[in-house]
This record gives sequence, structure tokens and C-alpha cells, in this order.
Amino acid sequence: MSKVPAITLGFWIIKILATTFGETAGDTVSMSWLGETTAAAGQGGFNGYLVGTAIFLGVLVVLVAAQIRARRFHPVLYWATIIASTTAGTTMADFATRSMGIGYPGGSMLLFGMVVASLWIWYRAMGTINVADIHAPRAELFYWVTITLSQTLGTALGDWLADGPLGYLGAATIFGSGLAVLALFYWRTSISRVALFWAAFILTRPLGATVGDFLDKPVASGGLELSRPIASALLIVAIIVLIVIVPQRTSSRTEASVD
Repeated sequence: MSKVPAITLGFWIIKILATTFGETAGDTVSMSWLGETTAAAGQGGFNGYLVGTAIFLGVLVVLVAAQIRARRFHPVLYWATIIASTTAGTTMADFATRSMGIGYPGGSMLLFGMVVASLWIWYRAMGTINVADIHAPRAELFYWVTITLSQTLGTALGDWLADGPLGYLGAATIFGSGLAVLALFYWRTSISRVALFWAAFILTRPLGATVGDFLDKPVASGGLELSRPIASALLIVAIIVLIVIVPQRTSSRTEASVD
């Protein structure tokens, strides 16, 4: 049986909230607690983005190992792993685009190439990238590597567009509209459901990134300047409530197959 949830409306709502939480939580650790946006940033060779990445990647590795060892689908474990991947993606993208000096365009193109390469290697190795087939350990490993890379790409894309003239809300509108178009393609066309899933999965991350930035960035920059820890706490409570009340079942081949 597949060890990932069915791709339903509830799945996408929780995923968007998780990506928004990943942005605020990642910024809480790297910027607020580790001081990456303070005057002392970078002193003594200390890099908050890199330290934050090490923390979140460590948690992610432990959760992925637990996910692979699990004999069946566990909603809490699955969503905890998604959250770990999106927080790690936040700090990794910030490190790549800011600390490495390659900027948002360079970081986005690099990460897009890595996502495509991961999907291609996965397909060559397993013969499918259908998420309904996630049960064998090797397929699960490919799945989580690809997801983490897509979360990182989404952060870079979201920051790139939001830092331009559109601002946070304008960028969120663009990404939200893109998801609406993909939904229309799903219902009105015969485009590969697998391709549409991965396109939508990637787009939810920049949507969450721009909404998260809108919540916690300064008013002068177009944000609401809410407390990052408080925003993160409210988001995680909402995620937990939805995991409890939204029916959680495993995916079937027909839900993500190529029609």
C-alpha cells in the first residue's frame, strides 16, 4: 500500500499551510533566533542560514528514516516530515540565494535543474514518479529528496517574485492563479495527472513563502510585521486541527495516474 495520503482538497489545504509554516518557522530560527538579519550577522564566520539548515536537515533525516521504516501510512509522521522538508527548504534557499551570492534568479534556476534531475533519475530507476506508488524504500527516498528540493526551489521562486514590484500579495496572487489554472487543467483536460501533481506541488511552496513573508516581514516592506513565533504557532495549530478533522487515507493508483 502507498505510504502517502490521497491527493484531495484537504491534502492541498494542509500542504499550503505547511509551506507557510515552513517559511515563518525557518525565518524564526535563522533570522530571529540565530540573528541572520541583525547587525551582528556573519561575525566570526557564523551563518544563521547554514546553522538553521543543519538543524532542520538533521530533523528531516530522522523523520524520513522513520517514514521509510514505517509499515503503513501514518498521517502525523507524514505531515511532520513534510513540515521538516519545507523548513529545511526555507533555510537552504536563503543560504543559496543570499549567503552564496547567486541571487534569486541563479538560485531558482539551479534548484529547478536539481528538481528536474531528481525526477528524471527517479523515473529511470523506478519506471514511474507516480506518488501512488510510494511504498518501496528506494521510491520513498526518491520521493523525499524530490520533495525537499521542490520546497527549496519554491522558496527561491517566491522570494524572487515577492521582492519585485508585485510585492508579497501580488506574488501570492500570481502563484494562487497558477494553481487555479492547474486545477482547471486537471478537470478539463487529459494532461498527465502525474505532471500536474508535481507542478502543483512545486507551486504551493512559493505561495506559502509569499504568504509567510507577508505575515512576518516589516510594514515598510509590505508585510504585516507579525511575530514570527506567534504566526508559526497559529499555523501549526491549524495544521494539527486539519490533520485530525480531515479524513486521512492512502493514495490509490487511479488518483495520480496518467489518464
